[in-house]
Amino acid sequence: MRWRGYRQSGNVSDRRGMGGIGLAGGGIGAVVIAIVAVLFGVNPGDVLQPAGEQQQQQGAGPAAEDSLAQFTSAVLASTEDVWGSIFQQSNAQYTQPELVLFSGAIQSACGFAQSAMGPFYCPRDQKVYLDLSFFSELRDRFGAAGDFAEAYVIAHEVGHHVQDLTGTLVASGGNAGSVQQELQADCLAGIWGYHAREQQRLLDPGDLEEALNAASAIGDDRLQKQSKGYVVPESFTHGSSAQRAAAFRKGFDSGQPGACGL
Repeated sequence: MRWRGYRQSGNVSDRRGMGGIGLAGGGIGAVVIAIVAVLFGVNPGDVLQPAGEQQQQQGAGPAAEDSLAQFTSAVLASTEDVWGSIFQQSNAQYTQPELVLFSGAIQSACGFAQSAMGPFYCPRDQKVYLDLSFFSELRDRFGAAGDFAEAYVIAHEVGHHVQDLTGTLVASGGNAGSVQQELQADCLAGIWGYHAREQQRLLDPGDLEEALNAASAIGDDRLQKQSKGYVVPESFTHGSSAQRAAAFRKGFDSGQPGACGL
């Protein structure tokens, strides 16, 4: 991905090293986080581990972190330009989200979270939260390497922000509703990818394959197979590997919000 030289976003808040608010004594909050961790195939012990210990184990060097931070800022800037233009074409105003970089744990308007839960979007403060160590996990644990795979993750979370702005981000509908919502965010990430390729000329050969591989790698069926050894489709919350890859491809091939149901 040809991101170097692209402008940096002014909406990145770097809170790495600031730590989070601990869950003294565990309690209901710890139980809820542990349950979420199990659903996503994460070891609850890793999630509930003190943030300081996690940071020591991650061992990411400052230089690598800074490069990733610059990359993240450039990708966010690209999404701002793409969605700003798309909204403008519909005579609407695109409100840019803030992207918060954190390490270990953080307190958001949607509650306390630790990095083991992965990147997330909080509609209450319209912010995307990302621990850069997730990119290492994406590569090493899920086998989804490449900068465009990482860009897909950011674009997916920004897709939730677009849903929020357009009124399609809802907190009901059970598992089926959740899957539909996540697949739409994948599709919206694909729309960004289309414009990043066609208008911004940011893509290199093989980038599309990186994104499709990442989408497949974090499908519910693959994650459940890895963590449990079997698959329970009724418990899916994000969609199967095939569904996620197909949703991204739909947006990428079209470039039009209508392809994603907006």
